[in-house]
Amino acid sequence: MADLKLTDVAKTYGGTVDVLKNINLDIKQGELIVFVGPSGCGKSTLLRMIAGLEKITGGTLEIDGVRMNDMPPAQRGIAMVFQSYALYPHMTVRDNMAFALKLAKKSQSEIDAAVDRAAKVLQLDEYLDRLPKALSGGQRQRVAIGRAIVRDPKVYLFDEPLSNLDASLRVATRIEIAQLKEAMPESTMIYVTHDQVEAMTLASRIVVLANKGIAQVGSPLELYERPENEFVAQFIGSPSMNLLPGVIEKTGKQTTVKLDGGGTAVSAVPTQTADKGMKVNIGVRPEDLIETTGDYLYEGKVNITEALGEVTILYFAPEADGVDPVIGKLPGIHGDLRGNLVKLNAPADKIQVFHEGKSLLYR
Repeated sequence: MADLKLTDVAKTYGGTVDVLKNINLDIKQGELIVFVGPSGCGKSTLLRMIAGLEKITGGTLEIDGVRMNDMPPAQRGIAMVFQSYALYPHMTVRDNMAFALKLAKKSQSEIDAAVDRAAKVLQLDEYLDRLPKALSGGQRQRVAIGRAIVRDPKVYLFDEPLSNLDASLRVATRIEIAQLKEAMPESTMIYVTHDQVEAMTLASRIVVLANKGIAQVGSPLELYERPENEFVAQFIGSPSMNLLPGVIEKTGKQTTVKLDGGGTAVSAVPTQTADKGMKVNIGVRPEDLIETTGDYLYEGKVNITEALGEVTILYFAPEADGVDPVIGKLPGIHGDLRGNLVKLNAPADKIQVFHEGKSLLYR
């Protein structure tokens, strides 16, 4: 198993189109790192650069201290699981998993031992003699993962491996991948997904990619509770964090912001005397909003409600064209609030403060 280090890694097409630049990242042995970001942010491209399937046009990739920029994919000690299963339809599960080892001229006893070990970890023992067409989508994906495991690579790369599965299979296979990681604690894994739930539940650390670079790196809870910027604040979490403009009215250990919509927000984010009068956005997650009859940070008319059983999502009418409507998420069923004027507040430690897109916690 291995450590990876990316130093000022960049990717440019045609010498003029920058896709990624200034990627600096240290990945330690045993971590499960998840790359997330919007479509086109370069997460799959970065994964393919690590695998050697895309050329690195700037910077350095090291695996266990060895520079890998010009090393062929087969010599990097990496196994990749693709979005499509890419199984040989005429081969049994056993033969699919053993194929790479046969190409590597391993002995039959080594091949059998490796396949049996991987099949046991992935609970594929009873399917080894079946063809892929006789398997479910989740089982086929496990075979694809097993094909990577038998190679005993330094690093496992997963490129959106669950995106072809339906919702129930995606949940089941996600749990299986989490269990696989627990069974292989020393293995280093890099996982690309656009699904926040996968990122939040699987990752040791999440790398959020945006604007050709890294927006933030941290544990799932760090990104959720302490986003460094407005992009991460709104990208992590569903529904997205609400951002409301205002002006700092009081500073100190707690910050009071007078909001443009008329409400007042008290945040646990500390500020300095010089910050008084600063234009900011306060950020508050829908699930942290609570209904109140007293002081409030937001008051609005409920436009639509979505009763999901355990929670009700409230969509408020936008106050102006081009302004995202506020969203609330209250526990229980509150269908009776539709069309009503509702006041909402939030605890001080749940309110973020951003200036020019960046959190005041990180200055």
